[in-house]
Formats: sequence, C-alpha cells, structure tokens
Amino acid sequence: MKASTFVYPWDVNGDPEAPARIASLGVEQVTLAAAYHSTRALTPRHPRHRIVTAEHAAVLYAPDTRWEGRTLRPYPAGAWAPADAFSEAADALSGAGLEVHTWVVLAHNSRLGAEHPSTSVVNAYGDRYPWAPCIAQPDTRAYLIDLAAEAAVRPGAAGTELESLGWYGLQHLHAHDKTGGVPLGDAGMYLMALCFCAVCRDGYAARGADPDALAAAVRDALDPLWKGAPDEGWPGVEKLLGPTYTAATRAWRDETARTLQEAAVNAVRAAAPAGFQVLLHADPVTYHVGANPGVDPAHILSVADGVVVPCAGGPELLPPFAETGRPAVLAANFGIVSGMGGRPHDLAADIARARALGATEMRLYHAGLASDADLEVVRGVLAGR
Repeated sequence: MKASTFVYPWDVNGDPEAPARIASLGVEQVTLAAAYHSTRALTPRHPRHRIVTAEHAAVLYAPDTRWEGRTLRPYPAGAWAPADAFSEAADALSGAGLEVHTWVVLAHNSRLGAEHPSTSVVNAYGDRYPWAPCIAQPDTRAYLIDLAAEAAVRPGAAGTELESLGWYGLQHLHAHDKTGGVPLGDAGMYLMALCFCAVCRDGYAARGADPDALAAAVRDALDPLWKGAPDEGWPGVEKLLGPTYTAATRAWRDETARTLQEAAVNAVRAAAPAGFQVLLHADPVTYHVGANPGVDPAHILSVADGVVVPCAGGPELLPPFAETGRPAVLAANFGIVSGMGGRPHDLAADIARARALGATEMRLYHAGLASDADLEVVRGVLAGR
C-alpha cells in the first residue's frame, strides 16, 4: 500500500534535515498544505522554532490575478508562511525523492466569516458559524471552486486532496472551545448544522418546506437534547423533525454538496496537467458534516479519482466505498500522533484491517506534529510492509 504523510510547509522550510527525515519514514508521498485554516502547531524538531501560530485561514503561496476586484478572495499567510512557502517546501521534498500532492482546505475559514458575516452558516436559532461558509451561496461557491483549482494545481504537484469540500457544522474546535457540555450525536449535529441563511431558506421553500416553520421545528426537535434526552442518531432526526422536513432538508443539502463537489473537481481537472490525481476527504454517511463531509460513495467515485477516509477509530467507513466496485484510490487516514489521540503502536494492525476492507493506500497524520518516538514506530511499521 502506498503511504503518504501530511506535512505543513513550516515543518520543512528552514529545516534542511526535514525532507530526508520524512523520506526515511518509508512514505512515497507527502500531502503538503497549500491552503489551510487557522491553527497553532507544534514543530518539535525545527532548528528555529517550536510553535507556529497560523492566525487565520490562508493560502501558502502567492495568489494569482484571478482574484482582482473580487470581494471574496483568499488571504495570504503572514510570517508563519511567507512568500511562496508551499513551493519552497515542495522543492525540498521532491529533492528527497518524495511525490508531492497538495492539501487544500476549502469550506472552513473563520476569517472569511468574520469579515463577511453574510457568507456563514446560520443555525435555526439565528447563530452564525463564522468558521463555516455556507456552500449554497453563489458567491461563496464561486470562491471555493476557484480556490480549489488554484490551490490544488501548484507547480510540481502530482495530485491534490480536497478537504472540507461540503457542509461544515457545529463541530469545530474554535478558540477555547466550550461546546461539549451537552453531548450531541448524529441527530443533534445534523440539526445544529442546518443552515437558515437567505439562500438556504429559499432552497427549503423550493422543496416544499416553509423556512420559518422548519426553523421552529428544528428548535423544537433540539429541545429534548438540550434537556439531556439521549441522541438516537439518524432515526432520531426523522422522529424529532418528521419525515417531510427531514426529506426537504436532505434534498437541498445533498444536491448542494454534490453539485459543488462536481464543479470543484471539474475546475481542478481543467487547470491540471494530464494524470493529475484528485481525491476528496470524505465520509460515506451523506448527512455528516465537517472536514470529511458526507458523500454518496458511488457518486463521488464517479467524479473524483478516490477518497481519503477518516480511520482514527478504525477502518469501518471504508466498505461503502469499496463496495461500489469502482476502480478508485481508497486511502485510509490514520492518526500517528499519540498526544493527539493517534495510535502508532496499532498501525500495523490497522493497516492490515484497512487493506482487508478495501483500502489501496494509507495517509498518516502528521509527520510534522508527531514525536520522535511516534515516528520511530511508524518507520518500523512501514519498513515491515
């Protein structure tokens, strides 16, 4: 199984030993961030720093002229990734014999929501999620599609992985996050992710659901969960919201996400050289939201070359993609950072299970964040493949 590890440009730039160290893990590829959200990241081996604070979502290269005169445009990075940080890192990694693919985060951008509040998802209570652009809004869709094409197709890249290409919801570690007091499962997270911006309200109305009545129904449906009732998962959505409203919201949201994914992948292909690989970070449960948005497996594998599937808790999300029978890359994404919940000591067993369930490749999160001890375990596992 081909292996790739995620890397930030600041893990590499300024550290001449980083490319060889990453290559020595036994990976054939790196998935290098080209557009990324705000973060505070550890760099435990860098000779000049230990902490990098990316203050806002940014592109890690110099954007081109396509953005001139547009209100929604990507933000350049600050001191954490100056100039064309992506190309500098990509050149160094390629020089160590590693194939470079871009890592592009799309519908996850707190600065966009702060500066342009009308672009954000609005829940049934009227609360805005500044980290979550509403993917139904025409200007936002145009921004995301162009960003996907530009950030994905960087010089020297052989492919891309598009993250957050779909709906985002409540689950986001935002600043000092204090949202875990009431546990929400599939039902609560879906209901809290429903957007009621003007565009989405029109979308619900076009599918036979009065948006004001729907918002009231969502609030009523959530009320038992706030009071401590158990979350019954997806059956709970249909039970709490009712079949008519549930069907209307699914029809609107599923179509919106599918058409955005199609348009973004097509834009990347139009900008890319022949043979350029396009993968999406994805979950096979279509109503799920977040960095790995829900998709219909058969549909997405007819659009993209494959998917990167979250396997932090195990590889159980792989079979729906494998069972489509479509030839595609199915990359199992494993956490290898012990301090962030990763399980490097279980990696060999996880790889074996993932391969048995249809995985063709693996992704390792994250070579720049992991300790030396974690990396040594990974090195041994990959050497024994």
